[in-house]
Amino acid sequence: MQKQGTVVRWDASRAFGFIRSPDTSADVFFHVRDYRGTAPPREGLAVVYEEIHVGGKGPRAMAVLPTAHAGGAFQPRSTAPTPPPAHPTRRAPVQRAGQPPAARRRRTVTAIEPTTPTGSALIRLLMLGWAGLLGWGLWAGRLPWWVLGAAVAVNLLTFLVYAIDKSAAQNGRWRTKESHLHLLSLAGGWPGAWWAQQWLRHKSRKAEFRAVYWATVVLHCAALGAWLGGWLG
Repeated sequence: MQKQGTVVRWDASRAFGFIRSPDTSADVFFHVRDYRGTAPPREGLAVVYEEIHVGGKGPRAMAVLPTAHAGGAFQPRSTAPTPPPAHPTRRAPVQRAGQPPAARRRRTVTAIEPTTPTGSALIRLLMLGWAGLLGWGLWAGRLPWWVLGAAVAVNLLTFLVYAIDKSAAQNGRWRTKESHLHLLSLAGGWPGAWWAQQWLRHKSRKAEFRAVYWATVVLHCAALGAWLGGWLG
């Protein structure tokens, strides 16, 4: 079904964005391959599109056409079935010549970024040190054995909460408070939080959130070291 809406988010580096329409409760995802305008998409651009639902992942827009520069006399023609084939016909050589390499580059970035984020070497060293401290504490009898199961459980829970919040952000549902995510990290779920940020691409670019996250990592590791060193309790 064809609907009208406005582009509320456009990520040029990743070539996708979201459209908000009064006819749909959640923001509608669209990819640059589904865009048929001559100028690049931008936030605030009024568009018409065909809405589909695939695999339970939320609404997706196809055949996205800008309407910002169209007058009332031209708008009916933009929604008619005849013009859309004309646009791909004129642009088809450009798409076939240029789009596949760009798509390959985007897939390459998607595959590499989660394994090479800023600070990945440091965080992995901290994970090794944290695991070593836990292992030494269990071996020396300074920690009860149930702590190992609790550490695994809190990290799995943290990853799950990040995944739920990511899905809520994409579908316009109720979000998890950032303070709750930080509490999970402070409780020992910071390794799971880091992997969720990288694999799910969630909360990985917000500077303020990342600063508080690193503070929870430092505080948790310091508290664990102090406990095992006999400075607490």
